[in-house]
Amino acid sequence: MGNGSEASSPAAGGKAEGPVAKATADDAADDAADASATAAEASPDDEAASTSSEASGARAGGRRTGPRPRKKRSFWREFPILVVVALLLAVVIKTYAIQAFFIPSGSMENTLEINDRVLVNKLVYDVRGIHRGDIVVFNGDGSWDPGPLPANTNFAEKFVDGFASMFGFGHPGDILIKRVIGLPGDDVACCDAQGWVTVNGVPLTEQSYLYPGDAPSEIRFNIVVPQGRLWVMGDHRLISDDSRDHLGEPGGGTVPENAVIGRAFVIIWPPSRWRILPIPATFEQSKLNSAAAPPAAGSASTAGLLSARLEPSSPALPLTLGFAAAVPVTWLQRRVRRRITRRRTRAVR
Repeated sequence: MGNGSEASSPAAGGKAEGPVAKATADDAADDAADASATAAEASPDDEAASTSSEASGARAGGRRTGPRPRKKRSFWREFPILVVVALLLAVVIKTYAIQAFFIPSGSMENTLEINDRVLVNKLVYDVRGIHRGDIVVFNGDGSWDPGPLPANTNFAEKFVDGFASMFGFGHPGDILIKRVIGLPGDDVACCDAQGWVTVNGVPLTEQSYLYPGDAPSEIRFNIVVPQGRLWVMGDHRLISDDSRDHLGEPGGGTVPENAVIGRAFVIIWPPSRWRILPIPATFEQSKLNSAAAPPAAGSASTAGLLSARLEPSSPALPLTLGFAAAVPVTWLQRRVRRRITRRRTRAVR
């Protein structure tokens, strides 16, 4: 019986292992199914966390290739925005603020020499009035040359014209540069007993800017500047075609104030000629503001004279300024966009 019991014991054990193994296999299958369902139902945040953990592990192992492609793609997405912003800012700067001009003639020597490039401030006369002694750039269309007076275009029209001229389109007008000698109501005359130009009876000491060897004027004149107009003259009086040479025309040789584009305030090229263009001290005399006297007639000849017509300089300066301003603007909007994205992400979590 002992042998029988010993012999039956393995048989009983074998029969008991069959159901246990089957139950274990079934449990493993259920666990696998549950794990698969859990993986399928995992949230995007969990996946992002997993990805972030993997990226952190890669960085911990010395591999930093993950962020670099994203930065490159981000730069190339931002670059077109940078270019567009720079172009728009360049047009705005050139049209409404500052523009460079090229000096092609010697009628303003030695203050301005041939091939000089000057910056013209277009905003200054929105802040203050035109002063005697200012070097002004103005549109000669309808001033001395035949044709209608320049119209006061609105903001949008100026922007379109500025955009067109930036790339060489449109008609820039007959642009001239001269020094303002007389304001509306001034009595401008030449010459007194010493041969000097006078404004309201006060002689101007012009040696600081007059071309060496030139007389203040070889043409005699006496005119009261009409309201809304200016009397302008070049610094190289012997060869300058200016107000003196247009006395017989409408306006008596004066220029409309609304034709003024801006004030030339600095020479920027060549580097050896860099300087500020200040108002000469003679125009600071308080007596110049006295009442004007009655006008007298005058005449002039324009043969062989130079009117100092200007040519707009290349768009390099406004484009450079536009890109310089566009970089911080683009960087700022990018930071703002990132902050907004982070706040939204935190709110979702």
